[in-house]
Amino acid sequence: MFKNHPKGLYALALANTGERFGYYTMLAIFVLFLQAKFGLSSANATTLNAIFLAAIYFLPLVGGIIADKWLGYGKTVTLGIIVMFFGYILMAIPGMGIIPLIAALFVIALGTGLFKGNLQVLVGNLYDDPKYKERRDPGFSLFYMAINIGAMFAPTAATAITNFFLKKAGLFYKADIPALAHQFIDGTITAEGTAELTKLATVQPVGLTDLAQFSHLYIDKLSEAYNFAFGVACISLIVSLIIYLSTKKLYRHADYNSKQLAAQTNKTVVEPELTKQQTRERVVALGLVFVVVIFFWMAFHQNGGTMTLFARDYTQSFVEGWTRIGFNVLNLALIAVGVYALFSIFQSATAKGKSISGIVLAAVATLLVWSYSGMAEKIDILPQIFQQFNPFFVVALTPFSIAIFAWLAKKGKEPSTPLKIGMGMLIAAIGFGILTIVSSGLQSPHDLKSVGGVSPDPISPNWLISTYLVLTFAELFLSPMGISFVTKVAPPKLKGLMMGGWFAATGIGNLLTFVPGLLWEKDIPLWTVWSVLIACCLLSAIFIFSILKRLENATK
Repeated sequence: MFKNHPKGLYALALANTGERFGYYTMLAIFVLFLQAKFGLSSANATTLNAIFLAAIYFLPLVGGIIADKWLGYGKTVTLGIIVMFFGYILMAIPGMGIIPLIAALFVIALGTGLFKGNLQVLVGNLYDDPKYKERRDPGFSLFYMAINIGAMFAPTAATAITNFFLKKAGLFYKADIPALAHQFIDGTITAEGTAELTKLATVQPVGLTDLAQFSHLYIDKLSEAYNFAFGVACISLIVSLIIYLSTKKLYRHADYNSKQLAAQTNKTVVEPELTKQQTRERVVALGLVFVVVIFFWMAFHQNGGTMTLFARDYTQSFVEGWTRIGFNVLNLALIAVGVYALFSIFQSATAKGKSISGIVLAAVATLLVWSYSGMAEKIDILPQIFQQFNPFFVVALTPFSIAIFAWLAKKGKEPSTPLKIGMGMLIAAIGFGILTIVSSGLQSPHDLKSVGGVSPDPISPNWLISTYLVLTFAELFLSPMGISFVTKVAPPKLKGLMMGGWFAATGIGNLLTFVPGLLWEKDIPLWTVWSVLIACCLLSAIFIFSILKRLENATK
């Protein structure tokens, strides 16, 4: 699985892991921060989140043009890390108003636009070498897996920092306090809400009984705790920059755009020239894939929006039974190590390698049993912690994905990349089908407003975990495969632009994530929110299957 890949892949993947850790730490609590700090409605908070996500993924189009025409990919990536660093510093300052916050978000989005797409073009350039050409798809799967290692630890980091600073202030987190506190301050709270806020205030360690004083204190201290969690991204970016610059010798040969390559070789490009017709066909094919990508990310990136709201308002704030093991990120890391050790047993070429892998697997199993036996029977959880399951599933399932597709390739039956993307859309529809079924008997968010927005009959966390599992299968079929498809099909002179186009389509999809957020507060059944996403996924799958031959011909 890890053999026969260029060494530069691992250097670039590690650099991306650090950056993604900081980004997802921030994203895990961003909507919660907006509501806690500014008292925004779910619709307004998810809309601002959608605009930010759109900018994060749209600006790589600008970054791609800059790299293609002027700076090259390597220098543009370095500049992006530096710009992001200053944006996260602004986010970490307590007491910020909404205008400075928006400025900070723009700086982060601009830095990400310079960094994200161009780093992945560097990875694609590594696989232009004929020696590695056939390893492109599994290479991007490994790269994508590394990204998610950083994302897996992010919600736990955000939660730990939030809890630490709340505890210092004599408080602990309760999901329904921020909304009730803002209602009390604004004078819009109901009698039922006042009674609930009084009950919640009396059990807080700080011991305040004056509701006005308590409401201001809780909002201020929770918001500050979130600010300090945002600061984690600054540290992770420093680590990423060190990795990126110190390993440059491993990928320097791939750091070129067509203009730089022409200057070095006195040729227009090293790769075979494309005719205008071929270039047009490839650009059109990529454009059609981008259309599908829009609707996938509109659905998938509900993890930081309505799915986090669902975790907060409709899911139990505690976990019992065997599921507890998944709410400790170190246990998840051990499980992932165990999966890779198991694969190594079968894939190692020597008896020594198999033995070492067996020992590692046994050690992992022992540590997991020990960890589980020492866990409390009931564990309190915060809503953002569910976001660690998607990256965990990516990390744990990537070996299975690579192995299955490699096995199919040997038999000559591996699905084409466009077909994989279409299958991913169908799987995503199934994932949201789970939420549709479990939401059918729940009150709408509109009906919950009077009591702080939290359901009196919360569901088991297992439902949300199952949804993340199915959506991860969809993601593995679509995202790394789609990025690989772009680097394979993009005309040489337009690589940065086309990778920027992939992220721009993702950005449009992220912008559309506000639609379920708007529906969230309408007087409609909860299950209809998820049904809209199912419809988007199914229509996109039908579309890509209808143009499958055209897309497959573009890769030839």
